Amino acid sequence: MDLNMNDLNQPHSMGTTIIGVTYNGGVVLGADSRTSTGMYVANRASDKITQLTDNVYICRSGSAADSQIVSDYVRYFLHQHTIQLGQPATVKVAANLVRLLSYNNKNMLQTGIIVGGWDKYEGGKIYGVPLGGTIIEQPFAIGGSGSSYLYGFFDQAWREGMTREEAEQLVVKAVSLAIARDGASGGVVRTVTINSEGMTRKFYPGDKLPLWHEELEPHNSLLDILNNPGPEPMNI
Repeated sequence: MDLNMNDLNQPHSMGTTIIGVTYNGGVVLGADSRTSTGMYVANRASDKITQLTDNVYICRSGSAADSQIVSDYVRYFLHQHTIQLGQPATVKVAANLVRLLSYNNKNMLQTGIIVGGWDKYEGGKIYGVPLGGTIIEQPFAIGGSGSSYLYGFFDQAWREGMTREEAEQLVVKAVSLAIARDGASGGVVRTVTINSEGMTRKFYPGDKLPLWHEELEPHNSLLDILNNPGPEPMNI
C-alpha cells in the first residue's frame, strides 16, 4: 500500500450530531455515537454527553481531544467553585467557563459545545458555545455536521412548554434523522434528561431508531438482503 505522508497531515473532517432541548421542567441532551477520522470510523459507540457536575452536562462536537480537554478543565474549575461556595454551580456559570476557555484558545481549538442543565435559580437552561467561543442562550441548540439537516425540522417540530416525554421523543427523532442523512453521524443515540429530580440516561440502539425515506430495513446479514426477492417491475 502506498503511504503518502502528506495525506496524514491533511485536516480530517470530524462529524457528529448533538442536540439540547428545553422542556417544561428541565432539559434533554442527545447525541449520536460515531467518532470519525476522515472516512475512517474510529469509534462507533462513543459517549459524546459528558458530565460536568451533578446538574450540568455538555454535548461535545468537533475534535474529540479538544472537547475532552475543555470538559476536563471546566469540571476541575466547577469542583473548586462548589467547594468554595458550598453549593452546586449554576448552568450559567458552567456555560461561561466553557465560553472563557473556548474563546481564549480559539486559535487552537476545533470544538463546538452545547451546555445544558438545571439549577434552582433559573430551572432548565441550554447554552450553545460554537467554534470561536461565542455563548448563546437558546430554547434549543443543535450542532455538529448533522445539524445542517435539522434546522427546518426543529423550526416545525419544537414548541414551547413540551412535556418530558415529548422532548425526549423529539431529540431521538432528530438524531435519527441526522444519522439517516449525514454520513459522519451514526451508531446509537444517547440522551440525558436533567430536571429537579436529578439526571436520567437513556440508550437507543440503532435497530430501534425510526427509519426514514429510502432507508433499508435492518438485516443481520447481507445474505438476507440478497435472498429476499426484489420488488416486482412496474407494468406499463
